Amino acid sequence: MIVERIWTGNAYRNFNYLIACPDSGEALAIDPLDHQKCLAAAKAKGWQITQILNTHEHHDHTGGNEAVVAATGAKVLAHHRAAAHIAGVDRGLQAGDVVRVGKHVELECLDTPGHTMCHVCLRAHGDEPALFSGDTLFNAGAGNCHNGGDSSVLYATFAEQLAGLPPATRIYPGHDYIENNLRFTLAREPDNQAAQALLAQVSGQDPAAGLVTTMAQELQVNTFLRLDSPSVIAQLRERFPELPEQPDARTVFVKLRELRNSW
Repeated sequence: MIVERIWTGNAYRNFNYLIACPDSGEALAIDPLDHQKCLAAAKAKGWQITQILNTHEHHDHTGGNEAVVAATGAKVLAHHRAAAHIAGVDRGLQAGDVVRVGKHVELECLDTPGHTMCHVCLRAHGDEPALFSGDTLFNAGAGNCHNGGDSSVLYATFAEQLAGLPPATRIYPGHDYIENNLRFTLAREPDNQAAQALLAQVSGQDPAAGLVTTMAQELQVNTFLRLDSPSVIAQLRERFPELPEQPDARTVFVKLRELRNSW
């Protein structure tokens, strides 16, 4: 499996991805908003985009579909309930479905609601585990729930599906928010040395060549995966004094997401 991460450089700080089979040259485009860059990258590599995967229905993830389909004839894949929101869906995906690219690449579909209720992530198993996480899990952060989402549902996705991924899993999100997310972590957990070190590493970096985190790192620096941290809870109580003495993980997650909305 070859992963080409494409930095759009737009105001939304989107990442687009091409996942290619090295033997056949077939490629899957994930959320190819910047269709020009995606098509140019595929051409330069000698790949043929045969499928498009939309992680969810928001326009900054689907806006390039029409142009990529027109140029390549690619089939559009998305959550099985997303056809009402995404034009031209050819295949609706459910949890456990396999997306095959070329001869050897197989990606497992995860049904990951929360940011929206029709969100999927793709998981690569094997020697190079990876998660293409859309707007669910960001590097050092979590997706918002403003437009059709639910923070309690997002918590369940984190707790039940993401937190237990193998530590070596590389995280490929839909946007570059890592600096701001790390600053949010440190505002909640000022003594987090791993977040301090990572922020120093990524500050001012070019997102086009920026760091790709692993799940092991996320467990160290992502506040939304550190819900039992005494520092996180203590800082959160300053803003929400009504928190019980020992709040449950769901409550901590939901309050963190509420705080992040206005941070």
